[in-house]
Amino acid sequence: MSVQGWTIETPVAPWSVVVDGDVVVASGLCALDELVQRLPDGGRSVARGNANGKVAAAATAFLAGDVGVLDGVSVRQPGGAFQQQAWDAMRQIPAGQTWSYAELATKAGLPAAPRAAGPAGARNLVAPFVACPPGVRSDGTLGGYAYGLPVKRWLLALEAGVVTGGR
Repeated sequence: MSVQGWTIETPVAPWSVVVDGDVVVASGLCALDELVQRLPDGGRSVARGNANGKVAAAATAFLAGDVGVLDGVSVRQPGGAFQQQAWDAMRQIPAGQTWSYAELATKAGLPAAPRAAGPAGARNLVAPFVACPPGVRSDGTLGGYAYGLPVKRWLLALEAGVVTGGR
């Protein structure tokens, strides 16, 4: 299988995805060129193409309101043991809900490391397939987000069924 990247439009930002077959290896609400620069090889192996296949169908369904559909998509990204555990825990956050970084650290198996949960989210290469936006500070405020707080708010509203995702 070849590594292919594509972009679909959302109301807040372009959503770019890089797949290796049916496995997402990078995803984010940004331009494809910006996304592939985050890959270990700088995206040199990524062929540009059109959104098609199982992952594209899941992304389209997500934008149409099927917020649980991304849970069934396979993802792969480099990271240490805690990062992998944190990303697995992030996939367990119910759509439209938030967990504090302390809750996330506990679910990831390191309850004494809530400050490590935020950086794990920041290193996530496959948002929103791994849901970083639900992470919040202990005081309930939204923490930062690589694609900006307006995108984070929009994703939370989409998952809560308050907005739709298509243009």
